[in-house]
Amino acid sequence: MQLGDVVFYFPLGASVLALVYVWYLASYVKKMDPGNERMREIGGLIREGAFAFMRREYTVVSYLIVVMAVLLYFSPLLNGEELLWQMPVAFIFGTICSGCAGWIGMNTATLANTRTAQAAHKSMGRALDVAFSGGATMGMAVVGMVLFGLTITYKFLGLHAIDAYSMGASIIALFARVGGGIYTKGADMGADLVGKVEANIPEDDPRNPAVIADNVGDNVGDVAGLGADLEESYIASTISGMVLIAGILHIGNITEDIAQKLIALPLLIAASGIIACIAAAFFVKMTVEGKPQKALMNGTYVAAALTGIATFFIVQQLNVTSEALNIVNPLGPFFAVLSGLFAGVAVGFTSEYYTSNHFKPVKQLAEACQSGPAITVTTGLALGMESTFLPVIVLSLAILVSYKMAGLYGISLAALGMLSFTGMTVAVDAYGPVADNAGGIAEMAKLDPKVREITDHLDAVGNTTAAIGKGFAIGSAAFASMGLFAAYTQVSGLTENVHLVSIVNPVVVVGLFIGGMLPYLFSALLIKGVSEAAYGMIQEVRRQFKEIPGLLEGTALPDSARCVDISTRVSLRTMVLPGVIAVASPLLMGYLMGTAALGGFLVGALVTGLQIAIQCGNSGGAMDNAKKYIEEGHFGGKGTPTHAAAVVGDTVGDPLKDTVGPSIDILIKLMSIIAVVFAAVFPALPFFM
Repeated sequence: MQLGDVVFYFPLGASVLALVYVWYLASYVKKMDPGNERMREIGGLIREGAFAFMRREYTVVSYLIVVMAVLLYFSPLLNGEELLWQMPVAFIFGTICSGCAGWIGMNTATLANTRTAQAAHKSMGRALDVAFSGGATMGMAVVGMVLFGLTITYKFLGLHAIDAYSMGASIIALFARVGGGIYTKGADMGADLVGKVEANIPEDDPRNPAVIADNVGDNVGDVAGLGADLEESYIASTISGMVLIAGILHIGNITEDIAQKLIALPLLIAASGIIACIAAAFFVKMTVEGKPQKALMNGTYVAAALTGIATFFIVQQLNVTSEALNIVNPLGPFFAVLSGLFAGVAVGFTSEYYTSNHFKPVKQLAEACQSGPAITVTTGLALGMESTFLPVIVLSLAILVSYKMAGLYGISLAALGMLSFTGMTVAVDAYGPVADNAGGIAEMAKLDPKVREITDHLDAVGNTTAAIGKGFAIGSAAFASMGLFAAYTQVSGLTENVHLVSIVNPVVVVGLFIGGMLPYLFSALLIKGVSEAAYGMIQEVRRQFKEIPGLLEGTALPDSARCVDISTRVSLRTMVLPGVIAVASPLLMGYLMGTAALGGFLVGALVTGLQIAIQCGNSGGAMDNAKKYIEEGHFGGKGTPTHAAAVVGDTVGDPLKDTVGPSIDILIKLMSIIAVVFAAVFPALPFFM
């Protein structure tokens, strides 16, 4: 069989296998007992709210998709080139595949929550099995749909269309993460600040009108949004090396035979990763009766190990060397992948150290909560800032190692090394919101307190696995952006005009400044969106507590639909501007300031964006788990001023870890891929020079 056939049929077969496994998992979850009538009623409200939000979100985003497709079609005319119908088709296909993955994952997650709560009546192992099956559906749908679409695009639309496909998937991912993040944190903050702090009622209490909206937010923000985040990282890391090699082949620095092998490598690794993830998922499901965190982490290790072994044999079989690409050792690409894998693990465990309540930083933060909310917030922010040190050092070393092993191509392979087992990473991450929802349903349906104890334990484990998943996403964002930047320099011709990207060129410096500023502007808009949603939620919850007789006494029902509508309207309205800025800024920079300035812009955004993503993710995670540590009974436990301070800290940290941090990951990669797609039509110098 020819290499071209293997490159098509192996990834296609692996992606179809993933989708078959998705069908199996979804069927398995659906067969589980959904619980009593009250549980089914609550689950139905959550499901209805989640899908209503997604329908309206996709409708809003569709307008931007049409504009971008038209721009893709006509932009070659600026350089006098012929129109390419493949680009807008690939772009739209990317949006469809990404949207379908989110829809499939959401469908099963909203079925799994009631079934997880019901399974918790039997044992923690049974509850973990159902929750993990719900999360794994999201994980395997992401890798299955994305790789299926990428393989079809590469085969039938051509290599030049894969970056447009990636851009389509990235735009859907950005809005899913931004819109879902604003929704979930606005609802969460409103529910906590009025319910826990002002009314002094428990979390997920059925008297709180914002609880249903909060649970809807867990699905649209922490399941669909999370899947979109890692999906975008997965596809960017897969195509960055392919696009780079295509650019190098175009200028004639390597032979076509070598280029074909190096273009095939990322697809073959991604396909192997899917098979490894399916095997690891079966491993988790067979060991769920043990300790939950151990079962999930061992599943991740199995997926990583199997992918690493498969990569070794693939690289060995391809047997590629190239002086032009700095690949001296035929196993150089394998060691580049390995460096990314180890860097991802190191960054992930750094995140765990700074965010898990088993370690010193979070325990110290919980202790600081005794001094009030101001000290809680400042200590949490400082902890996140401190946590940037080790990840940046680790990533820097991995960049040097991967470059030494396989040049710029090796850096893109390092990103793929981190995310080649994305299916498992998403599975162990997305299971957490399912368990969290199950706990909320248990509280609202007034189930046996032991059920809530089990779901809370699973949720706490989910917070740790989520922090590790965010570490992988952040690290891969840096690598993938570097790989895409290298591809951009090839496509734009900057490698042939190195003097243009000199650090003493004022145009490049301007690009660095503006690019470095953009993640801050983007973050500010997201936090303002969360604040606006939370403000509306707080006002509505206060109104209902005041105006609905018997609500606080438990003799009347809240109007949850009003709260769901507030979160939906505000999040959809406030997500538009950040999304448009993310898409338009690289286009404006390229058209007005030229390719050199855009190069500086991308580097500036990467440098500051990486620090913001790490700091926000770890600050928020630490403040969240400090609250949970206190709720376990430390420093006075629930209902104390210490707990109230921790709740305030958690509400500050929530938008940082679940809205800003993950969205920055997507921002820096989306801007890079847009730069690659449109590089050929940007002028070399600013219009005024």
